[in-house]
Parts: sequence; structure tokens; C-alpha cells
Amino acid sequence: MSSPEIVLSAQNLVKRFGGITATGNVSLDLHKGARHALIGPNGAGKTTLINLLTGVLEPTEGRILLEGQDITDLAPHQRVRRGMVRTFQINQLFDTLTPLETLALTVSQHSGLGTRWWQPLGKRPQVVERCEQLLEQFHLTEVMNQKTNVLAYGKRRLLEIAIALACEPRVLLLDEPVAGVPAGEREELLQTVAALPADVSVLLIEHDMDLVFSFAKRMTVLVNGTVLTEGDPDTIANDPQVKAVYLGHGEEMAHG
Repeated sequence: MSSPEIVLSAQNLVKRFGGITATGNVSLDLHKGARHALIGPNGAGKTTLINLLTGVLEPTEGRILLEGQDITDLAPHQRVRRGMVRTFQINQLFDTLTPLETLALTVSQHSGLGTRWWQPLGKRPQVVERCEQLLEQFHLTEVMNQKTNVLAYGKRRLLEIAIALACEPRVLLLDEPVAGVPAGEREELLQTVAALPADVSVLLIEHDMDLVFSFAKRMTVLVNGTVLTEGDPDTIANDPQVKAVYLGHGEEMAHG
């Protein structure tokens, strides 16, 4: 049986800041339809690696391929257009917009309709339809006309993922989706993450081990900017090296 197609490939990535090597020769392959988690204790270099993949940082060495094309030198927005999208915490820009307006803006821009999104939504059936789908999929229909800055924190995180999906990614970098979300709002978020479209390949960066182990089919463990090991969740959970690293950093890897 042939192995699944590789949609994103980081090859021997190195990032140095002066004399400090933040990323040391990291290679990682994301397969089509993947549910892949990137884990590691604080300071392991997860954020640096994601910034390299998304084009926020330039690698000192190595290259990045998206669907077989070298994207190492592409700007972040060019990577988005090619289908690699990262969830970001919503910045001030969207605070005064509603979820419906925010998604209408994102869908319009992604569809090549520019920023004419303020034209009556009814005139753009394809935008309306896509927004309705996303609002329903991400449990935002009831709050679609509320300003983003008054939404419950869990709903804001759901909106962040909805914005990313509005860009129709083939690769989604899901950046700590449950960080800071109160316990009472987590279940909806976890269910939504579990129900992401199967054809979207997901790389999850997360500290929450319950989410990691319920979501991921494959895991890469990063320590001190290098790959310690990679494998399925059972292998990782029982790996003495991994346990030692987490305990050495005073962090819990326990889940259950």
C-alpha cells in the first residue's frame, strides 16, 4: 500500500539568532488528512518552528515544501494563498466587528472580491452561503451579530478557527486552540476541533495533553529546538525519554 501524500515538508530547518540555535536541523512531514501534534516543554522551540513554516521568520538553513513546491522564500500571505493557514488570536482589528462581518470580510477577500464586503451581503449569495455554513459549523450562529470584543472567550477561539477555515486551507496550523479557555467552554471547542474537515491536514501545537491525545494520530516531540522523537500517541506516551524531558522541565505529560 502506498504511503499517504506529503502535503507539507520541513527539511533540515535551522534558525540561529546570533550565537543561539533556536531550531536545530528539524525535519517534519505532514501527510494528507493528517492529525499531527507538535508538542514539547516550554522553550522547546515550537513557536519558532511555526514561524518558520508560516514565513514570519526566514530559516538560516533548510527548506520548506508545500504540496511539492518550494515555499521557503515566500511571504506569509503568499503561503496563505497557496493553502497554508495558521490560526491567530484575533487582534484589535476585529474587535468592533461581529462574527458575521468578520467572516464576510475573510470570505470576500479569499474569493477575490476585495474589500467590497460592506456591500449588502444579500447581493453576494456565495458569500452569504459560506458565512452561514461557517457560523453553524463553529456554533456561532446565536452570537453572529454581537461585537467580537464581548464574546465569551471560547467563542472567540471558535471564531479564530472559523476565520482560518474561511481561507480554505489545505494545511491548517492550529495554534493552541484551547489556551486560556475556561473549563465550561472547552467541550464545544474540543468537539469542533475533532470535527474539522477530513481533507484538511492539521498540525496542532498544544500544551493541553488531553486534547493532544484525543486528536492526534501522530506526534512530534520537540526539545531544545530539535526533534527528540516522533510516533503514534501510544509510542509517545510510553517513551521514557519523553517522560524524562517533561518531568525534567517540571511539566506534566499526564492525561486521562
